[in-house]
Amino acid sequence: MKILFALFLIPLLIIPAYAESQTLSTEKGTLDVKLTHEPIEPNTQAKINIDFINPQTQKIQEHIDYTISVSKDGENVFGPIPLTHTSVGSVKIPIEFNLGEGVYSMDFEVEGILFQPIPPETVSFDILVGDAQAQPITPSENEVNVNGENGGCLIATATYGSELAPQVQQLREFRDNTILSTESGNAFMKGFNQFYYSFSPTVADLEREQPIFKEIMKISLTPMLTSLSLLNHLSIDSEEKMLGYGISIVLLNIGMYVGVPVFGILKLYQFKKD
Repeated sequence: MKILFALFLIPLLIIPAYAESQTLSTEKGTLDVKLTHEPIEPNTQAKINIDFINPQTQKIQEHIDYTISVSKDGENVFGPIPLTHTSVGSVKIPIEFNLGEGVYSMDFEVEGILFQPIPPETVSFDILVGDAQAQPITPSENEVNVNGENGGCLIATATYGSELAPQVQQLREFRDNTILSTESGNAFMKGFNQFYYSFSPTVADLEREQPIFKEIMKISLTPMLTSLSLLNHLSIDSEEKMLGYGISIVLLNIGMYVGVPVFGILKLYQFKKD
């Protein structure tokens, strides 16, 4: 799994860290919710653009019933508004962040799609007021250690179009059933999650906006998924096995992602030289 660090460093270097939008899925993955706004200053009114997106088609989903609230340290600054219907699937809401600098929580609850009620699904954003903007909530330590359900695989979901895609399910099962079954795996996931969720919403947004980039990511993820599938045939029931197999998979991925391209470049250079 550590190869993900190297794999995602390239898009991380070419994508501005100061993103103007963030996208998160509702808790069951029925909808994606996208926030877009200019930098927010404390004690001023900001316009937050909200798009409800169909994760299957990656298009704006019309006719959404939802509620929204914004709070800071448990004190409401906006809402909760009554159940609201947006026919076009997008809305721009002016909100005054009047409790000074800091982290505000924007909470959504979706209760209907296309005039049909659904079991309520929630999604929450952290909005940093001052010198930053909307960022996804980072999974807590308890979620990582106890539940093993520390958020979705945002990049893989955007790449393959659904949380129910076999490739996404494979990554989730590998995380929950293999990595989180050992102490070393838990320790790794703590550090990995903090790194991964710092940029994965931006990469997922870029995939939705740029189909070519989405196809590039699909090709890039294929070797890693293939190597991870090998672990399904192994019994990993100890720290020693986790470390041994983990190092082997990392080396295998380094060979695929770094060794093979370097070898090809050297061969091409030698061919042109001859």
